[in-house]
Amino acid sequence: MLVTTGLRFAGGVAALSMAITTSTAIAADSATASAATRTAIVVSGEDGKTQRFDLAALAQLPQHTVHAEAHGKNVECSGPNLIDVLGTVGAASGEALRGKSLALYARISAADGYRAVFALAELDPAFRTDVAIVTASCDGHALDAKDGPFRLVVPGEKRPARWVRQVTAIDLLRSP
Repeated sequence: MLVTTGLRFAGGVAALSMAITTSTAIAADSATASAATRTAIVVSGEDGKTQRFDLAALAQLPQHTVHAEAHGKNVECSGPNLIDVLGTVGAASGEALRGKSLALYARISAADGYRAVFALAELDPAFRTDVAIVTASCDGHALDAKDGPFRLVVPGEKRPARWVRQVTAIDLLRSP
């Protein structure tokens, strides 16, 4: 966004200077907000309840280690199951995941606008062996800027198309 003032001196030099300064300030505010978004995941429940998870908050949830393969490379990643993250905003799991709760799904969003969707049953260890985790590290190292700081890893999938990198938001939604 470029904001200009009504000043016009010396062929518009003063107006241009003011516009550049304002534009730079807006860009700096946007970069700060964007950086804050990248260092935490916002998780929203069906009822509007919201939780914000940074590295420390994710570490407070039960941790799991998974072995998975993507693009011919085997990785070992650790972090909480996605269903446990969703549980903080009201998602049912285990024996409680039945009936109307089976109409709920998770939408995972990335910094670049990429999105993937999972039915809750796909995420619950009571329904399947391999479940998705939210991770900040694989193979003992923090994720790099291309993949992190947070990534969804989904072991057992033949294609890693739903391995969302640079996760910024997770929404619990109900199918119509």
